[in-house]
Amino acid sequence: MHEVDQVIGRRLTSSVPLVAQISQYIIAAGGKRLRPALLLMVCGALGYRGAHRFSLAAVVELIHTATLLHDDVVDASTLRRGRPTANETFGNPASVLVGDFLHTRSFQMMVEAGSMRIMEILSEATNVIAEGEVLQLMNMHDASLDEAGYLRVIRSKTAKLFEASARLGAVLADSTPEIEEACATYGQALGTAFQIIDDVLDYDGDASEMGKNLGDDLREGKSTLPLIAAMERGTPSQALIVRQAIEQGSTEQLSEIILIVRATGALDVTRAAAFAEAHRAMAAAERLPANAHSKALLELAAQLLARRN
Repeated sequence: MHEVDQVIGRRLTSSVPLVAQISQYIIAAGGKRLRPALLLMVCGALGYRGAHRFSLAAVVELIHTATLLHDDVVDASTLRRGRPTANETFGNPASVLVGDFLHTRSFQMMVEAGSMRIMEILSEATNVIAEGEVLQLMNMHDASLDEAGYLRVIRSKTAKLFEASARLGAVLADSTPEIEEACATYGQALGTAFQIIDDVLDYDGDASEMGKNLGDDLREGKSTLPLIAAMERGTPSQALIVRQAIEQGSTEQLSEIILIVRATGALDVTRAAAFAEAHRAMAAAERLPANAHSKALLELAAQLLARRN
């Protein structure tokens, strides 16, 4: 990961000062770096030690960072990773345009790998992510969204880059199609579980630990799985309160909605969905060669269920 950070630092240079300033601002905020770490662990599990793993791990982190810049503008978010978002600090226009710069810089870097297969994987992933963003926008304030619709959004918007990161590790290692698909399945399942747990923490987390404002999803009118389950399991009056809050994008009754989500067992339902995805990831990881890296992939999926931020 140190090598990856070195690559990112070198490739964020620009003759336009604001580009470098905003890029460094959001990268310096840290984050879990799960996607590049996933690529590196898959490479390790499959025995690939070439330098391309560092540059492509940097590419997936830059793509992820670009989506964060755009997300925060679309969602009018003010807090990420415990500090003001880039759009809050530098304004929306600058954040959108620097997000575009990070996307185009990532494509410059992926070309350097000299592989059409790598280009295919990453171009398809970025396209699916963009579709997921639009799909989520279409679903805003829609309290009728069901679990299948919710999963479709997060598998496009969040899990796709996890899937691509794991698949890239297999491609770099020149793996068989079967192993490549196992890696892709692991990534998709892990990314899905990650987002489901993230949605749990919006109603069962601590803002200081998470580095974001609790209730943000509700304010944005997002119908996430805890809310979907609460409406399905609650009384008509409880379901009405949740439905109206989604439709209005209101957090005025956030405290009451948190109590409803907890009282109806919606968090248990949601955690069970994350548990199933984590086990799907673990089953895929067990198809890889047994070594320290594949063991780490198994542990990562298991530890995800204990995530608190």
